[in-house]
Amino acid sequence: MTETPHIPKPIRPDSPTFAALGARAETVDALTAAGITQAFAIQEYAIPIAMRGTDLIGQAPTGTGKTLGFGVPLLEQVLAPGEPDQPDPDPQALVVVPTRELGLQVARDLAAAGATRGVRVLPIYGGVAYEPQIAALRRGVEILVGTPGRLLDLARQKHLRLRRVRALVLDEADRMLDLGFLDDVEKILSMLPERRQTMLFSATMPEPIVTLARRFLHAPVTVHATHPDADGARAPQTRQLVYRTHSLNKVEIVARILQARGRGLTMIFSRTKRGVDKVAGELDFRGFAVAAVHGDLGQGARERALRAFRNGKVDVLVATDVAARGLDVTGVTHVINYDCPEDPDAYIHRTGRTGRAGASGVAVTFVDWEDMTRWRLIDKTLGMANPEPPETYHTSEWLYTDLDVPAGVTGELPHAQRSRAGLSAEVEEDLGGRPPVRRTGPRRDGGGGDRRGRAGGESRSRGDARGGGDGQGERRRQRRRPAGQDGGAEAASAPVSDPAPRTRQRRRRRGGQDTSQRTRTPETG
Repeated sequence: MTETPHIPKPIRPDSPTFAALGARAETVDALTAAGITQAFAIQEYAIPIAMRGTDLIGQAPTGTGKTLGFGVPLLEQVLAPGEPDQPDPDPQALVVVPTRELGLQVARDLAAAGATRGVRVLPIYGGVAYEPQIAALRRGVEILVGTPGRLLDLARQKHLRLRRVRALVLDEADRMLDLGFLDDVEKILSMLPERRQTMLFSATMPEPIVTLARRFLHAPVTVHATHPDADGARAPQTRQLVYRTHSLNKVEIVARILQARGRGLTMIFSRTKRGVDKVAGELDFRGFAVAAVHGDLGQGARERALRAFRNGKVDVLVATDVAARGLDVTGVTHVINYDCPEDPDAYIHRTGRTGRAGASGVAVTFVDWEDMTRWRLIDKTLGMANPEPPETYHTSEWLYTDLDVPAGVTGELPHAQRSRAGLSAEVEEDLGGRPPVRRTGPRRDGGGGDRRGRAGGESRSRGDARGGGDGQGERRRQRRRPAGQDGGAEAASAPVSDPAPRTRQRRRRRGGQDTSQRTRTPETG
């Protein structure tokens, strides 16, 4: 099912129109059909500069429409199918994004803005089969949106040619730094034509990103845009609450928050994949319609969860920070930081999933005792004036008053309120990618893991109990052995005609001393 793209609406009623900013009539018509006529601050400042072909650095808070800030200028540069002088099918513009979810979101918004002209926008990312993406590249594409790993793979396989790229966009560049993609980004930049326009957009601008911009951008213009009346990094339309909680009581508190009056879609962030699964399982057991998103899920499962969340079949999405960038869903009213964010940037991007584009929202952060040092740094950096959050439990009175939770609710959702269809109502698409494998890897004690994920020490202990060898492998060899043939672990590889049993020597040691004589015993396996 095709999803309706969500393009944020402007905050200021007196914002200029896209037509006034110089966008072509076809783009204006496509945006009008999507309900967008006026621009955000970042769009107002960036579009006229970028349409001149100047390199650009755009910095703005999350949820302020950076996608159209570079998307409209890209649509002005590319030639659509059927237009005069339309070049070969190779991409004319490239947008590099750090995550699959952000890539899909950007591709949807650009396709919506270029729908009137028929501009072809292709998202490519890992975790799915190569063949459909290769076939789409051969048919032709004007704007390519991709993650660094899959872009490099297709380029090395000669399926992707970047010689026609006129404009490059690095979206959420600071997230690429966090994920360790800067080396891949530099390799991609080396494949592009020297004469091109380069734009870099991000919510924060750490020093490595500034260094990258100095290397690859030519005399860039820097544009900063913030929310009107914003205080530091905080969006004024998001109410932010912080509680010091105990790890064993967090689920009980969350269960109460999810029953608050007026709550819409809710995102819960956990630091680890295992934590995501645990929280999602607990909430599902308590009757809430919940889905999980993290890196160990296949791409089909991740897209299924996000579709169910966007379509309202589930109203709670538990995720790692992979979903804190680029996931723009209408109606997210609450964000819960189940684990304290690692740093101020992570806090900004997590809480930025609500209170977007002028809407109101609530962000709740749990701080455990061991996280107090980290939280004080975040609080001081963002100027929140809350270095000592109140110690809070699910029985604390202020929890109910702060979040408008009805008195008397329990830790389970009443059956009468379980009206969501649930994740099972959303069909998972077969995207052709390999299912994720949870690798155990070599252990520090010298043991390894087998292909089933069992620790090597476990396999050896079972084998030693049978006199040597892996017991599972021995049973498999017995099943393959012809009827009537028996023998030990080594007899399976010995010639059948050899009547002499294999023997081996055994020694018994006690306290490091050899206390037994050498004996020759038949191999019994």
